[in-house]
Amino acid sequence: MKKHFLFTSVPASGHVNPTLALVSELIDRGHSVSYAVGPEQFDAVLPTGAELVELPTRMPDLGDLRGRGPGPEHIERMIEFFVSDVRECLPILLDRFAENPPDAVCFDAMTAVGRMFADKLGLPAIALTPNFASNEEFDLRQVLAAEHAMPGGPAAADLAEIQEAMSELSEEFGVAMPPVFGGTPAELNLVFLPEAFQLRHETFDQRFRFIGPQLGDRENETYQPADPRRPLLFISLGTAFNERPDFYRSCLRAFGGTQWQVAMSVGTRVDVDALGEIPENFDVRPSFPQPAVLRHASAFVSHAGMNSTMESLNCAVPLVAVPQMPEQSANAARVEELGLGIELDPETASAAELRDAVDRVATDQRMRANLAHMRELVAASGGAPAGADALESHLS
Repeated sequence: MKKHFLFTSVPASGHVNPTLALVSELIDRGHSVSYAVGPEQFDAVLPTGAELVELPTRMPDLGDLRGRGPGPEHIERMIEFFVSDVRECLPILLDRFAENPPDAVCFDAMTAVGRMFADKLGLPAIALTPNFASNEEFDLRQVLAAEHAMPGGPAAADLAEIQEAMSELSEEFGVAMPPVFGGTPAELNLVFLPEAFQLRHETFDQRFRFIGPQLGDRENETYQPADPRRPLLFISLGTAFNERPDFYRSCLRAFGGTQWQVAMSVGTRVDVDALGEIPENFDVRPSFPQPAVLRHASAFVSHAGMNSTMESLNCAVPLVAVPQMPEQSANAARVEELGLGIELDPETASAAELRDAVDRVATDQRMRANLAHMRELVAASGGAPAGADALESHLS
């Protein structure tokens, strides 16, 4: 029997992109999908064929978190975001689906609105996790606090404030108190990582399906290096914390005039002309079709966002990780631990260190072997078909 799925997500590329292939797979199997998300991700969702449910939610601008965790002003913005996300969006969903509710809700594990909507209507709720998953024995929040927190990072009082705000919302809407930033697992949790990359993966049971990264239609995008005879280096700090002209200038100094041809993404908030003279071996743009570039790349200088990390591993491209915020530091540490790349300190990495790190990862044969093995594990995770199988089995 065909089902109707409602997807909800944080309106950010790193959360929406991993879900798109799964949405397309469900639609190809004859199911119907509604996708509720904010305006920044409308263009990403529409090509899947899902019914778009327009929400007003937008991610807050947290500015530059490099070298430190979120301070009081950032915590305040995040609390405001999570509270307004529920207060503005939950009534829209309740009204939209009052007459014809979906059969199940697939919600991003970072947010509360999808889980609260499912609880209000008594619907099956499936968590979508595009980063490290948490269970009763492993909590990513504690890892970030203990190992990757930076001066000025969130304290217990900050988390308590968020929990208090969510508790008040739960009472207001008459639903159970949702976990904050992941927390208690759902009955089914789809994790967009290969199991071997997950921290403490041996503690996770059958409630968790590690289905690996999902490229979807992005796998069909194309990119052709200007000179196929020269090795290609890709540089990108992602879409959220990428306003780093100083870092891009370091890259120009590090790789200008070298054997590398360089594709460097600088985002939409950096003035390329203000970076100075661009060496002839650089292709600098606001953005690139990342999976297509990685298919040609010999190395990837990255912020180590989980989406970018997974796409790099999918192509067996070694990483030089320059994390821009605590969660990315956790990803970068795991990359280095598994011998898939090198982590550099974003505060101190010089042009010479960048150049040395790229040369090392591009020539390290043991790292190449580790990457080849991880690519096999990514392929064996099953991808979107495995995720759709898990959803169908869960609902049956």
